[in-house]
Amino acid sequence: MPSNPRPQNFIATDASCLGNPGVLEFRAMWGDTNKVIFQRGPYEHGTNNIGEYLALVLALIWCQKNGYKNMPIYTDSVTAMAWVRKKKVGTKLIKNEKNEQLFNSMQIAQEWLNNNEYHNPILKWDTDAWGEIPADYGRK
Repeated sequence: MPSNPRPQNFIATDASCLGNPGVLEFRAMWGDTNKVIFQRGPYEHGTNNIGEYLALVLALIWCQKNGYKNMPIYTDSVTAMAWVRKKKVGTKLIKNEKNEQLFNSMQIAQEWLNNNEYHNPILKWDTDAWGEIPADYGRK
């Protein structure tokens, strides 16, 4: 048996950004079935870190609304995990007309984190042991 077996019964989040900044989209999927829970984008002018963060926070919100309050959520982004933990986005992206919607979404996400508790474990996906995270877009 592998020393780090692949998890079961979890939600996976990921983002894809073509360019930096560039065209961004992000999603959450059931890890066991690859069924999409939600997908957002494309947004014209974003970054991968912003997408990873928004996917993670939206997954937390979705879990709370749908009764999955202890469901593990995996991400391959340590940056997104840190931003959620700190309840603050650390992007250097400058707000403009092309990304105003993303900045509004980040503000809403931060407000949700500041005003809600969650119990879902947020865990780092072990790509070396398990391969790409199920929500991966396969664009590397």
